[in-house]
Amino acid sequence: MLVVRKAAQTAARKHLCRPFSASQTHLQERKGLVLGVFEKEAEEGGLHLTQAAASFDQTLSGKLSELLKIAGPGLKKGKSRIFYGIHQDFPCVAVVGLGKDSEGICGAENWDTKKENIRQAVSAGCQVLQDLEVNHVEVDDCGDAKSAAEGAVLGLFSYDQLKSKKKTRVTTQLHHGSADVGDWKKGLAYAEGQNLARFLMEAPANHITPTAFANTIEERVAPHAERVTVNKRSKAWIEEQQMGAFLSVARGSEEPPVFLELHYNGAPDRKQPPLMLVGKGVTFDSGGISLKPSQSMDAMRADMGGAATVCASIVTAAALKLPVNIIGLAPLCENMPSGKATKPGDVVTAKNGKTIQVDNTDAEGRLILADALCYGNTFNPRAIVNVATLTGAMDVALGSAATGVFTNSDWLWEQLHQASVVTGDRVWRMPLFQHYTKQVTDSQLADLNNIGKYSRSGGACTAAAFLREFVTAPHWAHLDIAGVMSNKDEVPYLRKGMSGRPTRTLVEFAARLAHSG
Repeated sequence: MLVVRKAAQTAARKHLCRPFSASQTHLQERKGLVLGVFEKEAEEGGLHLTQAAASFDQTLSGKLSELLKIAGPGLKKGKSRIFYGIHQDFPCVAVVGLGKDSEGICGAENWDTKKENIRQAVSAGCQVLQDLEVNHVEVDDCGDAKSAAEGAVLGLFSYDQLKSKKKTRVTTQLHHGSADVGDWKKGLAYAEGQNLARFLMEAPANHITPTAFANTIEERVAPHAERVTVNKRSKAWIEEQQMGAFLSVARGSEEPPVFLELHYNGAPDRKQPPLMLVGKGVTFDSGGISLKPSQSMDAMRADMGGAATVCASIVTAAALKLPVNIIGLAPLCENMPSGKATKPGDVVTAKNGKTIQVDNTDAEGRLILADALCYGNTFNPRAIVNVATLTGAMDVALGSAATGVFTNSDWLWEQLHQASVVTGDRVWRMPLFQHYTKQVTDSQLADLNNIGKYSRSGGACTAAAFLREFVTAPHWAHLDIAGVMSNKDEVPYLRKGMSGRPTRTLVEFAARLAHSG
């Protein structure tokens, strides 16, 4: 009898010590909560809880405040603490550090620090709860529901479609009591747009071919079919358009090229001049005959990042019903070496009749964009913004801190810059001097050379100068996103992998344009 009692006591102790599992606690039926706390200002005493956190604390008769004090020194921004079993509706409560409540737009950093702190903190809280296999999380608006939603949705994304073991799927909602439901929904749309770009960029190149890319976008805009027209142009159409530069890149691959054309008609006046977004869509870039080194070549599945962010922005604009007309163009192809591939020194003819000496087949993005820009000019757009993972030189210049912007328009620069301050996904203006133009127009065999005559010097700038030769619009900007293509740990609310940047900045830019008349 004694042996049986001891065995029962041992089993009970083991049960008490065993960590929670989904089967024991029915976590799939239970919720988590993310609440924010600000750092103390110099003259303040005690904790500075957000409105939602203070209200929650009140329902617990101050237990949350008490536990935070016991837990140690103040909570630094982006850090989190987990409390278990303090509320019957929320087995797990993550309290996250928001930095100082007094933060705002910072001229030195070119962003709104408070918004960035909220994104970072909410992301950290949601990720911790996801790791605990909590699958429904309520989120404190932390004083900015849009930023909180962005932090939650961006922080929870991971590309694990092809893995047997997947991360817990987490649904999020605004914590009850907040009035900012509209801003929360807007933040969800912005973040889901960026996550769509991340999905496209992260997927392997044998899954996202030019045809598969176009089909995926067509599926994603299907719910908005009354406002969005999709044209998937074939190789025959590309040939009819005399897009010789685009075809010269595509010819080395067995995958047929696709010229994807999206028309979003959101403005009350269908005849309102459109915003034109053009994205580089090289779904895999081997470098062609100018073959890249094998190390990290797998990352070139994301060389269609420009097309991914542009198309995701239009999907988001449609979801938000922005009152603006947008046309999206995405020349989609692979750049591969074969017996049919373009050879260094070959001369091709672009849609506008300019001849191009192709001295480096790995400088292919500018070739496909050249023809797309020529086509885009025919729509007499309000402005043209092209986006491309164009040059390694851009990564060298700015790293992952900001997207490089080359533009012929001060007005357009200001619009993009103001949008980026709000989103925290920054842009930085780069030069478009004639100094660089001379380096691409001085070609031995043709009107232009696809690389600058001083090779690596100012590589991002000579690439921009090359594109300028195919633009007639007075308001044009080229966004080189090579440096922001992927994320290691630089942006805390994005996990390691392809970043989907700067989708939210493009959406914010379009939204501001829509509401500026």
